[in-house]
Amino acid sequence: MSTGLTEEEMRQALFGSSTPPAPQVSIPEVEIVLPKADTKPRPPRAKPLSPKLRVTMNVTKEFEGALEVFVYDANTLSTLTAELDAKNEAKKKKYKYFEVVSIKPIG
Repeated sequence: MSTGLTEEEMRQALFGSSTPPAPQVSIPEVEIVLPKADTKPRPPRAKPLSPKLRVTMNVTKEFEGALEVFVYDANTLSTLTAELDAKNEAKKKKYKYFEVVSIKPIG
């Protein structure tokens, strides 16, 4: 079953010639010119404001006792998270009863 082909002849039959022809196209040289950078100092950017919600609650230490207004500023956009954070902060100050009055964004 031998056909008498050498390895090089088999490669040439399968893949074509092993050396690619040299390209005849010449590429002209191009000079690249970059624009000069501005030397003016840029004004400092203002920090983006973090989103805040103000939670206002009526709180008391005793059931049907004297009401006090408790205000808490939460760094979140979630009203539920802001309400929970405000209640936890009021608990730290020994308040037992809470009534949420309002939750408003502040800017």
